[in-house]
Amino acid sequence: MPEVFRITRSNDTPEVFLDPATGKFEMHYRSYPEDAAGFYTPILSWLADYTLTPQTETEFIFNLEYFNTASAKQIFKILMMLQELNNRSKVRVIWQHHKEDADMQAAGDRFSKLLSSVEFCIIAV
Repeated sequence: MPEVFRITRSNDTPEVFLDPATGKFEMHYRSYPEDAAGFYTPILSWLADYTLTPQTETEFIFNLEYFNTASAKQIFKILMMLQELNNRSKVRVIWQHHKEDADMQAAGDRFSKLLSSVEFCIIAV
């Protein structure tokens, strides 16, 4: 099982916390790194390791204020990995957005339609 994974947020990158012992994962703040693929590669690699010995339930909370197109592609990759993981662990995605942020709500709506078998909750906070 991989170790706890943490990235502290910066001006253009989100805070990321992945805890394999609890199966609780979180991503907060903004995502528009100059090199989105480079930023997300360690996260995707960690998730690949986690899928080998997942908890019976896995929850991923996204609470992003903004993300650019390059980050959206990487978030899509994460969601596809979670969908695949759903065959071995009951996966729940929670997409949180500010109650007045229609763009982030719409993004959650679009992502939710891509996941056919994963519980996907969109919550205004």
